[in-house]
Amino acid sequence: MKDEIRQAVYDKYIAPTKKERPDYIGVEIEMPVVNLSGQPVDETVSIKTAESFIRHFGFIVSGRDADGNITSAKDKLTGDILSFDCCYSNLELSFGKAVGLFEIKERFEKYVRFLNSEFAKQGYTLTGMGVNPNADINHNLPIQNERYRMLYHHLHSYPKHTDEVDIRFHKRPDFGTFTSASQVQLDVDYDQLTDVINVFGLLEPYKSILFANSYLPDYPDFLCVRNMLWEHSMQGYNPHNIGMFGKALTNTDELIDYIGTQSIYCTMRDGKYVNFTPLTLDEYFSRDSVEGEFFDGAEYRNIEFAPETGDLEYLRTFKFEDLTFRGTIEYRSSCCQPLSEALTVAAFHAGLKEKLYELKEIIENDEVIYSHGFNASELQKLLSKQKLPEYIDEKAVERQLIRIIDLSSEGLVQRGLGEEKLLAPLYERVRRHTNPARTMVDGIKNGIPIDSYIRQYAAI
Repeated sequence: MKDEIRQAVYDKYIAPTKKERPDYIGVEIEMPVVNLSGQPVDETVSIKTAESFIRHFGFIVSGRDADGNITSAKDKLTGDILSFDCCYSNLELSFGKAVGLFEIKERFEKYVRFLNSEFAKQGYTLTGMGVNPNADINHNLPIQNERYRMLYHHLHSYPKHTDEVDIRFHKRPDFGTFTSASQVQLDVDYDQLTDVINVFGLLEPYKSILFANSYLPDYPDFLCVRNMLWEHSMQGYNPHNIGMFGKALTNTDELIDYIGTQSIYCTMRDGKYVNFTPLTLDEYFSRDSVEGEFFDGAEYRNIEFAPETGDLEYLRTFKFEDLTFRGTIEYRSSCCQPLSEALTVAAFHAGLKEKLYELKEIIENDEVIYSHGFNASELQKLLSKQKLPEYIDEKAVERQLIRIIDLSSEGLVQRGLGEEKLLAPLYERVRRHTNPARTMVDGIKNGIPIDSYIRQYAAI
């Protein structure tokens, strides 16, 4: 069975990287829905706004919840998707495969202008933050469909597992309903696969400084709390499912072995999601049966079932550099950015992809942050916080970040589409030693109300 699963892993994740493909970019941007009155989001407002959007742009409904409410819709021509991620106070725009970022930017801004004109009629807005600023006010309940009901139930099961793993669980298992990401998928070639994962993994601490935009008063030390919320939840039950890879990969066989050590925690049987205590793929597929539970429409019931090779489809991880079945790497660690700067994340990664080996030279020889005994994973956590470690030379960090952004800009110039202009806000952040979260937190300390930042980060 192990050889069969290894082959299935290869076929799903590795084989697509060997195919000849056009060089496309995929972008997904999640955005908080905010009730500007300071009251919880009324899900009917979100649903009616989505319905208006669908009528206006001619999208086709592709998903509904158990009550028949729209959860997703797709444009047949572009492949763009409007959806609600986990709950009705987190709206996601996913864009079909594109050659250039400006075509995505144009559609993104067109969609957001319409959505916010509709939301404004009810005193609501979409804004560009990695944590919903009303996280402690909203109902934070999952969309009532199979996937999100299962996920919500799984995340809330952590009290039953506190003695099983060496992890300190936080007490916000509803985090999936109020955290928003900016994700980009870039095609990756087989020959560069391990280098991309290794090099961009080492880049993560610098990205924590550059893109931090998720502040939650529950955890005031963090400017980028999203990743901590994932890691100290049931998603981090197995540390190989989240964060970075821990050590450099030398070949794809090691990557396949690593995937075998990642955990699966759900599958489907007879149209119902079944969730269970996470098991590594190797353990899961070595068993004759697994005990889980499913929602029968009224309550959760126990079930015993036999693993099937097709269950590999339900392996869900939150690696910062996640290899997908599309032959892409999905870069998942960045927060949603202020909406006028929404494409900075995609532009930064797309440019550096073109300069992979120059980036490798810079980052593998870095002595600015990598000369104090901390590894990449430790540094990513340290640099996600408000107070940087005392040994960090901020001027040296500024110079290194400028060097990295310059390299990304060179890569975008090489693409020949003018996309280097999208990096301008990043230069400004570095020169001011700030990021969206730090700007907001410092402003609030100086008496500027958070409403001001909600509106500022909502502007296109």
